[in-house]
Amino acid sequence: MEDLQSGLQNRKLSLSTLPEKGRSLLATRDFYPGEVIISQEPYVCVPNNSSVSPQKRCDGCFTTINNNVLSRCSRCQLAFYCGTACQRSEWKLHRLECEVLSSLHKYKRKSLTPSIRLMLRLYLRRKLQNDKIIPSTAMDNYNLVEALVAHMSDITEEQLVLYAQMANLVNSILEWPGINIKEIAENFSKFACNAHTICDSELRPVGTGLYPVISIINHSCLPNSVLVFEGSSALVRAVQHIPSGTEVLISYIETAESTMTRQKALKEQYLFTCTCPRCSKVGQYDDIQESAILEGYKCKSEKCGGFLLRTTDGKGFQCQGCGLVRDKEEIKRITTEIKLLSEDASKPSATCNYQEAISIYKRIEKLQTELFHPLSINLMHTREKILKSLMELEHWTEALAYCKLTIPFYQSVSC
Repeated sequence: MEDLQSGLQNRKLSLSTLPEKGRSLLATRDFYPGEVIISQEPYVCVPNNSSVSPQKRCDGCFTTINNNVLSRCSRCQLAFYCGTACQRSEWKLHRLECEVLSSLHKYKRKSLTPSIRLMLRLYLRRKLQNDKIIPSTAMDNYNLVEALVAHMSDITEEQLVLYAQMANLVNSILEWPGINIKEIAENFSKFACNAHTICDSELRPVGTGLYPVISIINHSCLPNSVLVFEGSSALVRAVQHIPSGTEVLISYIETAESTMTRQKALKEQYLFTCTCPRCSKVGQYDDIQESAILEGYKCKSEKCGGFLLRTTDGKGFQCQGCGLVRDKEEIKRITTEIKLLSEDASKPSATCNYQEAISIYKRIEKLQTELFHPLSINLMHTREKILKSLMELEHWTEALAYCKLTIPFYQSVSC
């Protein structure tokens, strides 16, 4: 890893090993909010295209436009491009990929999920670098993929079987002599822990990419930087002052959740328990208060901003500010109404009709304002859905008003 250390030094970063964390990325100069700390092109990436995808994306830049404008690879029929520039940039890799994919039987083509295609591209790119057809650099080589943590000893038997089946499929598609099926299965486990969902400017998922250097950056529920994307390029930007010698930290999950919810998500997806300053407060009064505000109910008194906890007899929820109790049956009634409306909002007629969706979500919002704390994550999610629908309809004045309603929530969880 000496070459990687040298490459990082040019970017004023350092590779370090920290107790209980393993490999970490440290700043060797001060970084300030908004600065790009590091950027990386993906070692491999794929758009979220599959045989059932109604709308395709360009393999090069992940742009989605009218499908009859995107050019489809005439041979394999599986790759799409928005123009000659993207097609040329992808050609060296896709030339090999195309040879493999174009010879597949129909039943195997149906199995070509983005994850399978990502794995195929991983081995094809390694071959191109080994054959000196494309260059290897300190920040771009297969050794960096090999160094990623796979957590094979921590995953369930069911997951092991799934990875083995997927590895056999990749092996049957490539048909390379001497290919290591166990290594392929291990790489699928690495994808689960290290691959990143590529999002557009509106944070909508558009693809998946493997960024081996950025994967070194550890998680915190109080991160000092954020991972964003420009096309398929990944950029890590500082969101606060990061003094020289400080570890660079991003969040792997949605931080606007209770500690228990965050811990569960991290354990299930990334197979570790977070011990950041925010998580270390679990069970303490501040943590209980934060969880009750994010996921709990509001006080019946409009003059009180207190949070509620379940009463000892289990028949209601008592405000920790003024002592008023909300009856469990009242909460159950409102919750049922919200559930029924949410089912209506998920119907195809509503999801395709922004005006209808807004109408339903505003009714949900009204019920949630009666039930939840003003800084509730449930209320915030509903308002975000209204905001997105308003933006689709270009109702900018009302959209701005809803955007402002989400600011206090994010301010409360970022402190």
